[in-house]
Amino acid sequence: MENVYPKYVTKSAIDGLVKKVKLPAPDEFSQDWEYEVSDSSRITEFLYAYENIELNKDEKFALMIIIISSFNDAMVEGKAEENSVILIRYHLLQDNSIHKNTIYYWSMLDEDDLENWHAVPSFMREIAKKSFI
Repeated sequence: MENVYPKYVTKSAIDGLVKKVKLPAPDEFSQDWEYEVSDSSRITEFLYAYENIELNKDEKFALMIIIISSFNDAMVEGKAEENSVILIRYHLLQDNSIHKNTIYYWSMLDEDDLENWHAVPSFMREIAKKSFI
């Protein structure tokens, strides 16, 4: 059976989020736009947009990557808020059919030593256990 989960951020998702969430548009040199626009100071705003703006599946997929990247930065900065943890966990599990590849990517299940990696894999591994392991 072919994978039906979104795997990549599409141009149409980027265009939609630029308009709907007021994110900067990619320029000609942009690569991995979803990581370029992540911002730990905007997590609450991004979560609000995820919950309250009409988004299609590809836009939700892209916005959740931005949220998780922003959350990872907040964890590194020591600024991760418990309310954000609860909401991110809820949306990842609630919309598992959209975010399965994102959960897998960020949980780094193929890595044994997480010491030199991102801050968020332990959190994401907990979600992975609940969603598909």
